[in-house]
Amino acid sequence: MSPAVPVVPSSDTIHRALAEFKLTAAEQQVQQIQRYIALLLKWNEAVNLTAIRDPLEILYRHFCESMFAASVASLDNGRLADVGSGGGFPGIALKIIRPELELFLVESNVKKATFLAETVRDLELTEARVLVSRYEDLGEELAPLDFVCSRAVGEFATFLKWAASPQIDAKQALLWIGGRDLDEIRSLPSWEWREPIQLPQSLRRFLLVGTRKRRRREGTGLK
Repeated sequence: MSPAVPVVPSSDTIHRALAEFKLTAAEQQVQQIQRYIALLLKWNEAVNLTAIRDPLEILYRHFCESMFAASVASLDNGRLADVGSGGGFPGIALKIIRPELELFLVESNVKKATFLAETVRDLELTEARVLVSRYEDLGEELAPLDFVCSRAVGEFATFLKWAASPQIDAKQALLWIGGRDLDEIRSLPSWEWREPIQLPQSLRRFLLVGTRKRRRREGTGLK
């Protein structure tokens, strides 16, 4: 018996869900979302990409929450690195909704990186690269970055210090976090943070958008 074909959300369902997050999508983008969900469910049987199994919940928790950043930050184009990309969120989801982005998917797990590469190929995404590496080991492969983002990184101080370093030179950082992490992140140096943005359909998850503080010039008091 052949395996069951995953039932993915309909086009109308996807449009309605995106609208709840203040987003619109062309039909080609909706089809990419559907193909992506099908791939994710198929690969998830062998590789632990997400604990969420329900296609509708995947749509809301992974796609809509990731794409929501495009409605609150200027992500129309530029160089974006998704660190600890895992199943491709938020990076590939943002690339679908903002196709002009140049995307770097940073993932140290080889099996997950293989899935990311297959997804990039299947969705026919251009200007998208998978880097199989720990983010701390990367530098000139990424720099300079307009945006660095993550939904999975845990050591915020180390990650944000790396993102602000001269070898990475990221201008903005976007983090999807729980409420308990807000105070820790906002107290860290090198970044100025906007007010936390509560994710639609959630009481405890937030999007945090930060801009790197300008460094003081050596030997002067000027910024």
